[in-house]
Amino acid sequence: MARQYPELEFERPVGEVVYRVKGASSDLILKRSLEHFASKGALDIDTLGEKNVDALVDAGYITDLADIYQLTKAQLLQLDRFAEISAQKLVDAIAAKQTPPLERFLYGLGIRHVGVQTAFDLVAHFGSIDALANATMEELQSVDGVGIVVAESIAAWFADEDNLKTLTKFNTYGVKPSYQVKSGKLVGHNFVVTGTLESMSREEAADRIRALGGTFQTAVAKDTTYLVAGGKVGASKLKKAEAFGTKIIDEGEFIALI
Repeated sequence: MARQYPELEFERPVGEVVYRVKGASSDLILKRSLEHFASKGALDIDTLGEKNVDALVDAGYITDLADIYQLTKAQLLQLDRFAEISAQKLVDAIAAKQTPPLERFLYGLGIRHVGVQTAFDLVAHFGSIDALANATMEELQSVDGVGIVVAESIAAWFADEDNLKTLTKFNTYGVKPSYQVKSGKLVGHNFVVTGTLESMSREEAADRIRALGGTFQTAVAKDTTYLVAGGKVGASKLKKAEAFGTKIIDEGEFIALI
């Protein structure tokens, strides 16, 4: 981020293990955080793109992520970017995300090193934000794919008073992230997708797998059930799958499964 936004300065307060941006409440940080929160991979809030985010923050309507749930149509109509229909559309889009999937909500919080897959893995293991917030370093590292760096980042995020205040505001505003226990015909099956698929992107394939209760993995492991091999497949993953006895299927067989 320092390279992308040279106007930002980083510092590490005495006694802390993580670097912070000077003036962490700066408009720039808030804008980019809100964009991420509303992005397709996170809460997927329609019409809350970069320009609308900038307008809302510049107007002083938003001070943290939770504040979007207090936006009113009357406020939006005070801004040049919004008319009757567009203002109502945004208010409705935000209201529709009052009970977002917990894994998408967690990813949307923007915790450093916690990508989409790690968010899914953490939620599957802990089941709630409270359990995750109170997890020890050892418990965090027991989750597949979570090493010391990721565990420290998670622990540091939940130790930050500003982050905890924001979580409290979400709760006050009636935002209740939900976790659904896996169900579907792919429960118990783990998938890795390698190479290029013709009918969908890798992210779309991952979503289809998860929707049917399966687990999407980023690397072949002993518990991987299927390696979906698309075009231009890397030899290393094929070799690893063969060594573990993982079933290798092509795109057509994968589509038949889902």
